[in-house]
Amino acid sequence: MRKQAKLFSLGLQHVLAMYAGAVIVPLIVGKALNLTQTQLAYLVSIDLLTCGVATLLQVWKNKVFGIGLPVVLGCTFTAVGPMIAIGQEYGMSAIYGSILVSGLIVFLIASFFGKLLRFFPPVVTGSVVTIIGLTLIPVAIKDMGGSGDDFGSLPNLLLSFGVLLLILILNRYLTGFFQAISILLGIIAGTVAATFMGRVDFAPVSDAALVHMVQPLYFGTPTFPISAILTMTLVAIVSMIESTGVFLALGKIVDKELTPADLARGYRSEGIASLLGGFFNAFPYTTYSQNVGLVQLTKVKSSKVIVIAGFLLVVLGLVPKIAALTTLIPTPVLGGASIAMFGMVVSSGIKMLGGVDMNRQENLLIIACSVGMGLGVTVAPDLFNHLPTTVQILTSNGIVAGSITAIALNMLFNFGRSKAAATDASAAGSQAA
Repeated sequence: MRKQAKLFSLGLQHVLAMYAGAVIVPLIVGKALNLTQTQLAYLVSIDLLTCGVATLLQVWKNKVFGIGLPVVLGCTFTAVGPMIAIGQEYGMSAIYGSILVSGLIVFLIASFFGKLLRFFPPVVTGSVVTIIGLTLIPVAIKDMGGSGDDFGSLPNLLLSFGVLLLILILNRYLTGFFQAISILLGIIAGTVAATFMGRVDFAPVSDAALVHMVQPLYFGTPTFPISAILTMTLVAIVSMIESTGVFLALGKIVDKELTPADLARGYRSEGIASLLGGFFNAFPYTTYSQNVGLVQLTKVKSSKVIVIAGFLLVVLGLVPKIAALTTLIPTPVLGGASIAMFGMVVSSGIKMLGGVDMNRQENLLIIACSVGMGLGVTVAPDLFNHLPTTVQILTSNGIVAGSITAIALNMLFNFGRSKAAATDASAAGSQAA
């Protein structure tokens, strides 16, 4: 019984780590497309349910799909802008038609994409993981300040830094299970403190329905405009690039050497998840980088924990009143916990870069330019606003822009030069002799 309780707590911790990101996407898209409160409630609930199903598909490793790593899936933030643009031009039905087709394309090209592992040596993967962490840090900082007119107020700062301090103390003085769930304990303590401060609103729980039924094709029969399909397919490919970095980072954390076949199964799971998202009128799905930091911080690498998280997400999607409970977590509390988690992603990236030959100027340039581009685009996302929309998909997201920079520079500096470098080294050795 105690073992089950531990697994449940660890799974819940993963749900809480990604919950804000999972919920904010349907809220942004739904409000931008002027959905009614009923439609918006459905969108949030079905998103949570599909996140759970997608996560279970990814953990379930078999011959066709499932990478088997402790990963949690959620809607990719890269798709938010394109979905809003497609919905405003063609309607909701075109969003889901394009998601269905892009999911099928991801499934079909997974084997080919999985053979591109040679494009991701440590200098690339370390840079990408570092970029992922650095681009997530500003999100945590903004959450620490709260939202609205009281951004940066003393109560918000007390809550956020109090949660962060508690997590650090728990990691310093506790061991084993309680150290592993330090993030969860910090979030619970912060929410309780916020309740006594009168900063928790219980209205969403009382207003939420008890049970929510899944309705396939809720927004109508999908339509398939070519431009919408091309846009969403490009989003899907970009998400595959982002997922590759996350897969490889987790592989290092759990001491598992990933093969092209492993990556292909991971991509197929994301393709199937997007097909489900299109059918149930949810979203395209990708591996959430937020949870990488949690795995690194807790050192709990068991996939059983992720299975619990997947089932919890399914339950949250079916029972909106339970899902509403997690909305009670104040933003500053979540921000304080996120600083620790996202910072651990940065640490993981730096650790991966430790195996790179830093005596080579080319490697230093790859790291410098890719991290600089990723962080720069995050700070100034309007930099490429005058470029075509299809190009902006590659440039408006710091993680994507930095990842593409790292891949391109690695190809420029390192491809085709290994033999030449070996020859030079041999010649130098002969001369020395």
